Amino acid sequence: MTTSEFQVTGMTCGHCEMSVREEVGEVPGVDTVEVSHRNGKLLVGSVVEVDDAVILAAVREAGYAAVRV
Repeated sequence: MTTSEFQVTGMTCGHCEMSVREEVGEVPGVDTVEVSHRNGKLLVGSVVEVDDAVILAAVREAGYAAVRV
């Protein structure tokens, strides 16, 4: 399994985490999603390679900005 880490800006609460988790979780190939508004971390686990641009687009769809760490 491959884990990718992203820094997400703009999250302030558990609802923010849920929004990001739901959007990123819908990306084909994504197996696990861990997100924390406290430190702005997003960890995405996948067995197959998932393009960072697709993950970043899902975060934007949730209403936030992110960069790969």
